[in-house]
Order: sequence, then structure tokens, then C-alpha cells
Amino acid sequence: MSFVVSRLRAVHDSFIISCFAGICYNANIEPIVPLPESSASPNPGSRTASRFPAPAYERQDVRFAAAFDVIQKGIEHAVFPAASIAVTSQGKLAALKAFGRFTYEPDAPAVSTDTVFDLASVSKAVATTTMAMILYERGLIDLDAPVVSIVPEFAGSDARRGDVTVRMLLAHSSGLQSYEKLFLKTQNRDDLLAGAFSTALTADPGGRAEYSDIGFIILAIALERVADESLDRFCQREIFGPLGMVRTTYNPPESWRAAIPPTADDRTFRKRIIQGEVQDENASVLGGVAGHAGLFSTAEDLATLAHVLLQGGSPLVRPETLAMFTRREITPAGTSRALGWDTPSSPSQSGKYFSARSFGHLGYTGTSLWVDPERQFSITLLTNRTWPDCSNKAITSVRPAFHDAVVEALEKEL
Repeated sequence: MSFVVSRLRAVHDSFIISCFAGICYNANIEPIVPLPESSASPNPGSRTASRFPAPAYERQDVRFAAAFDVIQKGIEHAVFPAASIAVTSQGKLAALKAFGRFTYEPDAPAVSTDTVFDLASVSKAVATTTMAMILYERGLIDLDAPVVSIVPEFAGSDARRGDVTVRMLLAHSSGLQSYEKLFLKTQNRDDLLAGAFSTALTADPGGRAEYSDIGFIILAIALERVADESLDRFCQREIFGPLGMVRTTYNPPESWRAAIPPTADDRTFRKRIIQGEVQDENASVLGGVAGHAGLFSTAEDLATLAHVLLQGGSPLVRPETLAMFTRREITPAGTSRALGWDTPSSPSQSGKYFSARSFGHLGYTGTSLWVDPERQFSITLLTNRTWPDCSNKAITSVRPAFHDAVVEALEKEL
């Protein structure tokens, strides 16, 4: 091991020791009060109004008829076979509805509102970014710390790598390329991570915004090392459990798999139908738990998270922390990225009505979550548009049309 890498390892070890000693990256941030034991695993049957949006979707078929028609037509035109949606507005669950069947076969299982979908890159926002927010809030991570101080394996002969910060990974401005088929070059998790750590920079750190799966793979490793806990375990204990998101998980158990819509007929890499396991090949080699993909959830569970974010982030984080992560970054020039989230651009997959303060994220399998704190609403759309393969891109037209129709319906009653 070179002197530089040895020194970086020493810095990392020193950081961990310092945190255990009570000296953390953000020592001036007062940690939030932990949830009381009684609320750590809430009973879904006793949901409180502050943490869960109150059900108010009795009139949804009339109120959102135009929006639902957009989804139905999407199914009829084979944009996706299955869909599940949720809308929250002003603290209420204004819509919760399922459409279609798992596949295009007429005898395929019908989708229900309990159906779990592969979130793909929405995992970046729901899990990885929320974990980053919590660690930041607790003073355990400095967003402007160099990544090599936590992940020394990221160091290399390119001196610019030492300038890449945690913030840059979150904001997709690290200089790392968007995507690489690391799964074709590796046989296991360790090999794939080594490939991610050694991926070359294609731009100066902070110089341009380029959405990067590779960056979020590395980010998750950094967060796991700071937390001394795996991404899936941390998120289950700190996010999904406390919020009662009982149908949200990495690596769904075997008993769930037949009830999850398939996402691909993979005839080249895994050579099987992908159902109940992550569609993303890099995440698959990583064991189904990765910073960029791997999470499964329902529309209702995501609506619960959106409701919490619209309430200011409690009990997960303080409003100030949430605002900092969801505000559009001012650099690099022209970026639409916040920290771990995206914001509306022109044109935007969020449609034409979301305010400038809005934030959201898309997923490759045809999923999305958009939240508007100014108007106090959120829209969740889950599909399996990658079935049977990823060639159909028509969701890029359906998604904004659906969002626009939902917002128009909401504003009619304001």
C-alpha cells in the first residue's frame, strides 16, 4: 500500500475514533432527539395524523378521472403493464389507486395498492440521501469532506480525486461518469466496488453536473463506514421502521416475490425473468443493496415519506436540514440538482406545474416521486415500464402528462 493510501486510511481511522470520542464532523449541530421506543415500530392500525396522511380518496375516481385516464391509456398503448399511484395534498392522502396487470398477458395477476415495485434510482433519494441527511443532522459527516478521507480506496494517480467531496457525490458534480457496466467485468461485490472506486474522472470535480450511478455506489460505502452499519439495516431502523413503511425493503423476502411485478426478461446477463429482485445489474452483483438502486416499496409507503417531508422532515430530520438538501445547488452552472434530489427544469418529467421549490427523483424501471412544499402536495408513480425489456421510452410522455392532470385536478378545488 502506498504512503498516500496508508495516510488516508489513518485519517479515516482517526475520524472514526474522533466520532466515538464525541468529536464529529459537524460538532455544532445538535443531534435530534431519538424516537421513543413506543413509536419506533408503529402499529399501522393506529396511525397518527402528524406522521401519516389522512385517507381522503373516496372521490378519487371522479376527482382524478383525467389523470387516471392518462395511466389507463399508457397501459393500453403498452407503455407499461402495471402501475400504482398515490397523491398527497394538504396533509391528506387524496389518491391511492392501482392499474393494470403484472405483465401484458390477460391472465397475469392484477395490481393492487399493496403491490411492491422496484424503485430503481428513486432509491437514491428515499434511502441513500435520507441516510445522508440523518448522519449530517447528527454531526457525523461533513458534506465538504474529501471522499478519500472516508473511502481511501478512491484515491488514485489522478490528483483531482482528492478534491471530490461528499457534497459532490450527492449533487452529481464529482466528475465521475454517469454509468458503467461494471457487472460485465466483475464476479462479486468486492470486485465491483473496486471497479467503482477506480472509475476514472471525466471532468474536474465540481466543474459540471453529470448524473452518476457510480458516484452513489461510492457514496453509500462512505455512509456505511461513517455509520458503521449497512445501508439496508440503517434505513430499516432509522427510516422505514419509524415511519411505518412496512412494505419498503431491499431484497424482498422470498414470500413476497410472486406478488411483485417482473421488471425484465433478462436473456443476456442473468438469463432469467427478473421478479422480486433488483433489475439493475450492478446492484444485483452488489447483493441487491446499493446506493444507486435496490429498494422496493409501495406507492402508499412513498406517500407516507412524502407527507413527512412536507411536514418539515420530523421525526427524521429538522426543517433546516431538509431545506438544505432539497434546495437546488448553485454550482456547477446550470445544474438542476439538489443534494440527492432533482428539481424541476424545463422541460421536466414533473410536468409544468411544480413550483421552483419542488424536489423529486426518477427511477429507470418507470418510477418517480415528486414533492412540492410550496403547494403542499406530492405525486408518486410506480410502474414496471422495463417489462419485458427497456426499449420502450414512452413513459417520458406519460409521466409529465399524468403529473399535469393531477395538479389541475387539485387546483380545481382550491
